[in-house]
Amino acid sequence: MKIVCKTSDLLQTLQFVSRAVSSQQALPILQNILLQTESGTCRVSATDLELSITSILPVTVEKEGSITVPVKALLNFVQYNSQEETTLEVIAEGKLRCASVQTKTILCSEPTEHYPKIEMLKEKDQVFFEPLSLLEGLHLTTFAAARSSLRPVLSGVYVKVQEEGMIVVATDSYRLSEYVLPVSTEGKEVECIVPVKVLEELKGVIGGSQKTKKPSKEEVPLTVAVALSTQQVQFTIGSTRVLSRLIDGRFPNYKQIIPTETKTVATFSVSELTTTVKRMHYFAKEMNNTLTFTFSKGSVHISTPQTQLGSEESTLSVATSGQENKIALSSSYCLDFLSHIEDGEVEMCVQDSMHPAVFRVPGKEYVLHLIMPLRIQEDV
Repeated sequence: MKIVCKTSDLLQTLQFVSRAVSSQQALPILQNILLQTESGTCRVSATDLELSITSILPVTVEKEGSITVPVKALLNFVQYNSQEETTLEVIAEGKLRCASVQTKTILCSEPTEHYPKIEMLKEKDQVFFEPLSLLEGLHLTTFAAARSSLRPVLSGVYVKVQEEGMIVVATDSYRLSEYVLPVSTEGKEVECIVPVKVLEELKGVIGGSQKTKKPSKEEVPLTVAVALSTQQVQFTIGSTRVLSRLIDGRFPNYKQIIPTETKTVATFSVSELTTTVKRMHYFAKEMNNTLTFTFSKGSVHISTPQTQLGSEESTLSVATSGQENKIALSSSYCLDFLSHIEDGEVEMCVQDSMHPAVFRVPGKEYVLHLIMPLRIQEDV
């Protein structure tokens, strides 16, 4: 195998596919990537057996072939190669020469037949998304998924495609995020649970493709295509494909915990509320992260319980509607949500102290975040 490519193209491709490289020492070959020439291009692939990513690298093929090499070693060469072009050539069995005008590196490799076979899904019955909407949807939901594998279905993100759009939901049972995306589909309804790790990596791939994309007047807008089988999901972004196993199980009926009644609504400045909660979190974290929100006409009083370190309270002048109310929420969960909001305002909708608080973004009815209430700490 011998190929010549732009160093910048090689670096971008390696950064995309390396997201699927395993860190497990039990199977060292999973720390490698697979390079395969086909039809005048080079396919670059990586897998950890759960997640697989492949991408087409634009190259000039001087000799067909394939090889698998450690991705860290190849990235090390490419990142510090200032030359415009790079040549990759198999010079002997188990050896790959990486060369540019001024430098040369020899990497050791392993036989390609030892590398796991990656079977991509057939591109049929796909659903198409506008990438920036999908990126925002993932940004506003994936952080709410459970990071523990004790309940596997909660360590994934629930995805349901229906005629009205695609619903993306994540929850760890203490907070929940829902986002509804418009989709291009022919009425086919599908639902699945995708591992949160996969969607976190997908965010990086989409974000990277948007940064490097050079739009022109004639160019068709980039879309993200999603294909599903009974056990796998595949995302296609340009020439890059992300393939993952699905989580087996039934996602909880989350609709039943969303309050059907709202008695109080307060509209906060995101920056002001974030600053206030950050400051008060110093005390709140000493008592289960408890912050108590007391709603009055035209203001919201926020307070922490008395702790060994002290306590704090603050009154924010905000637009409110409905009746006076009170609820205690986790300062940590509030900060998590607020740090993902890029808009100027956010609404907090409250029924009472026993039901979850629902957060909405004005003008974005497709965004919903819910935080379960805590027991109100009464002053002694």
